[in-house]
Amino acid sequence: MTAAISVRKCDSLDDFNACVELQRKIWGESDLEVEPSTLFVVASHTGGQVLGAFDGEKLVGYTLALAGFRDGTPYLHSHMTGVLGNYRDRGVGRLLKLFQREEALSRGIRSIEWTFDPLEMRNAHFNLNRLGAICRRYQPNLYGVTTSPLHRGLPTDRLVAEWHLDSSRVIAAIADKLDSSVAVPVTVELPAELEQCKKEDPAKLKALQARIREEFMSWFARGYDAVGVRSSAQGSAYLLQSVIDSDQRVRKAY
Repeated sequence: MTAAISVRKCDSLDDFNACVELQRKIWGESDLEVEPSTLFVVASHTGGQVLGAFDGEKLVGYTLALAGFRDGTPYLHSHMTGVLGNYRDRGVGRLLKLFQREEALSRGIRSIEWTFDPLEMRNAHFNLNRLGAICRRYQPNLYGVTTSPLHRGLPTDRLVAEWHLDSSRVIAAIADKLDSSVAVPVTVELPAELEQCKKEDPAKLKALQARIREEFMSWFARGYDAVGVRSSAQGSAYLLQSVIDSDQRVRKAY
């Protein structure tokens, strides 16, 4: 399905302007603040990434990442990834992420992070099961309450996905060898009617968000990481496991 799609760096003003136009096609200006072309220029010139997926000469997807530095180590913050509607579910997003990984590793960058809404289970499956990212930080209302229909008037709570690019976990995931059926000690459950709540019951959705916020933050504080998602008897579940060495009380490495 992706044989006709190529991915490359975007490095010209024409490319950057095309990314801005693609934002408008994907989300519409009323749904979010459109990032200007100047941000793409800055990212490209300061160690970040602007990557495009092309069907021939047509831009059909892009990724924008910014350079970061934490605890003496460089990383990338993947700020936005978008794919044109009729190219979704065709592997374009994964192509972009795999190219992003290779480009980062070629520069000695071993970690990429991004945020996502914990109520969006398709994104969770892609990030944790398909890419092998893990989550150990929950950021309540990261962007504030917005007027965007995408945010449904809720606090913009976000999980932080950490993608440790050369870890055994990520290598297994990109080879489709991660096993999400293994037993785990902790789950964070979401109901089968989640999608219906998003459309019809904002009060119930807000209560659900508050409940999983408390659960995630409690388990993360106790040394657990979210490492996958799967279907459950209640609907769907995040899978959490302890990454604290019980003898030395230090975090295990991925």
